[in-house]
Amino acid sequence: MRRTVLPALLALSLLAACTSGPVGSRAVVDRVGTDEFLKLRAGPGLGYQVILSLPDGTELKRGDCVTELGQEWCRVSLARGPGISGYVAADYLKSP
Repeated sequence: MRRTVLPALLALSLLAACTSGPVGSRAVVDRVGTDEFLKLRAGPGLGYQVILSLPDGTELKRGDCVTELGQEWCRVSLARGPGISGYVAADYLKSP
């Protein structure tokens, strides 16, 4: 019984991490508001340093996503500056 539980839990956690869209897909910052910005962070969580602030409409390339304290975070890079990457909250991403 124990041997089947662990693989099942790992499979479920992998599926949960991939709900925002496929790795390598394009995404656009959405719903942060006209006077607000989405924070690109050094890691997946609010405790990580802010690298940049991204306005609505910023085009990104999506990487893998993880869940941290109930919040989904996706690794992204700027579509027009692929050397700049970090993590953003998945709630503010949409497919173009």
